[in-house]
Amino acid sequence: MTDNANGFRRVHVARAFEDIAGQIRDELTQGRLRAGDRLPPERELAGQFGVSRNTLREALRSLEISGLITLKKGASGGAFVKDSSGEVVVSGIRDMFALGAVTLGQITESRIWIESAIVRAACERHTDQDVARLRENMILAADAVKRKDFFARAEKHLEFHLILAKATGNPIMDVIMESLIGVMRQFILTIGPHNIVDYALSSRQRFMTHFEARDAESAVKEMEDHLKRVNRNYVKVLGARSKTKA
Repeated sequence: MTDNANGFRRVHVARAFEDIAGQIRDELTQGRLRAGDRLPPERELAGQFGVSRNTLREALRSLEISGLITLKKGASGGAFVKDSSGEVVVSGIRDMFALGAVTLGQITESRIWIESAIVRAACERHTDQDVARLRENMILAADAVKRKDFFARAEKHLEFHLILAKATGNPIMDVIMESLIGVMRQFILTIGPHNIVDYALSSRQRFMTHFEARDAESAVKEMEDHLKRVNRNYVKVLGARSKTKA
């Protein structure tokens, strides 16, 4: 039995903010709260839960940190359910890498496993628009190579994988790929420019031949070979820099 029409009940636990956060999560799970919805005003919500406004604010802050709601100030502000962007997953894996909880080799291994599945699905489902976006990306990457713009080149190469993930039509793949690419962005910014010949574009050309023909196995092999080579070269760069510092 609940006390309010929206399903919230008064809480009676020592850590009331956890109960409040749990109830709001349940409302999201059940679909009674959706992306963009605004929660009741703070005073009203505190009354529904039977807690102080400070306790309510603690619960809302925990949900904001979890990426489930956003808190806006002002007359039109309040607590709003966030659109599901997966940013918590992205930042979580990026933080793990920054703290040394995962290695570059493990990131590469994960990319190979996940991207193999993405390539297979995208080979089956891609549209002409997806192919056009990938081809446009390659043109922009080639232009960055000609300009010797290291970071622009790297960003276009990373975006290629994000476009592939979107071509699957599965938003979960978007989030997973964005999390892995987020780590790679961080890594590339950390090591900075280095003098390795850009071989990605030739690999992309071979990949696209297989991809447009919907030859999933050949496309997967080309992508796997490419990612392994990327990893070997990054290891080489890190090794050379370690020797220089020594």
